[in-house]
Amino acid sequence: MHTIHRRSFIKKTTLGLGAAFALSQLPKELLAAAAANDMPIGFQSWSVKDRLGKDFTGTLKTMADMGYKLIELCSPKGYAQIGFGFLASMPTADIKKTIEDAGLTCPSCHFGAAEFADDKIDDTIQFAHDMGLTQMICSTFWLPKTATLNDYLAAADKLNKAAEKIKAAGIQAGFHNHEFEFATLDGQLIYDALMKQFNPDLVKMQFQTEVINLGYKAADYFNKYPGRFISSHLSGWTADKKEVPIGKGVIDWKEFFAAAKTGGVKNYFVEMEFDNFKDSVPYIHPI
Repeated sequence: MHTIHRRSFIKKTTLGLGAAFALSQLPKELLAAAAANDMPIGFQSWSVKDRLGKDFTGTLKTMADMGYKLIELCSPKGYAQIGFGFLASMPTADIKKTIEDAGLTCPSCHFGAAEFADDKIDDTIQFAHDMGLTQMICSTFWLPKTATLNDYLAAADKLNKAAEKIKAAGIQAGFHNHEFEFATLDGQLIYDALMKQFNPDLVKMQFQTEVINLGYKAADYFNKYPGRFISSHLSGWTADKKEVPIGKGVIDWKEFFAAAKTGGVKNYFVEMEFDNFKDSVPYIHPI
């Protein structure tokens, strides 16, 4: 059944023999890592926002042709001034239809912290419902560099409150980290302090693998906090912090996928420079 599925995929996409060749060249340990991922591959829209802005439909189809099945969008309202203004005037139903017509599904979206505020959360949830989202991710709090640990904890409490409404609406709230949550304040790693402050049921985490550049492994956190994660952003890095396709670089992807199951990860979204997307597909999942 798996073989039929793979042949069907190769036949239906533009990868053709190139995909088959790429799969045949994978080391056994990478094939094992990819086989451990039985989820469809997704991509985060942020890193291809310029292409999406120039040709929304065409770029979606290009990503689908590479083998991606899911897209994680960025909120048209919350990100209107930073790359997604081209969607701000498009009816939500049209956004959803355009994505689906390209052969993609959108289960998740990044929102700015302000969109979870008391006076915005109802509209944010309505957009999520209209899009058919199952996950609403706060893309960090964007606190100033002068923020204290208490500022982070207070922001976490606000997200917990918004997440109560989100859960009541049948959607899972989440929080996405950047590198600055892996700094120390008052003798504590901000990320660990947030894990203690977030309600484990209301706010799940989206782990960004890029923090390997700071010495932190996703697998360690998946194992440390079982069941606390909803998704992960995938990117590959060399020891000297250069971005490379998934399957190359310093991250042990076999370990990553095994630990992700412990962490509770439901979706993977690749977030890389456009040129690294295609070569990442066969390493993540030999469809």
